[in-house]
Amino acid sequence: MKHDALPQADQDALDAAAFRRLIAHLDSRKDVQNIDLMILADFCRNCLSKWYRAAGEERGLDISDAEARERIYGMAYEDWKANFQTPATAEQQAAFAARKRG
Repeated sequence: MKHDALPQADQDALDAAAFRRLIAHLDSRKDVQNIDLMILADFCRNCLSKWYRAAGEERGLDISDAEARERIYGMAYEDWKANFQTPATAEQQAAFAARKRG
């Protein structure tokens, strides 16, 4: 059945389930750096947190950047950076710059 043929409640439930699975998958792959996601897919965990905050704002909810990041990262952003973020390599920086130019 096509997604748009489903009742809106079912569409929303499926979308939410897929989002939760994406967040869980990213949580299980802390080795994948944001720069890698940006190079390959042109979005990262920070993008997801901004989209989450914006969705809340559209519904009249006051969600801070820190709260949105904690939802996506599963912990305070500063803790994630300290424990899991590695410095970007020269190769990653070059690939990111090429992606931005391309």
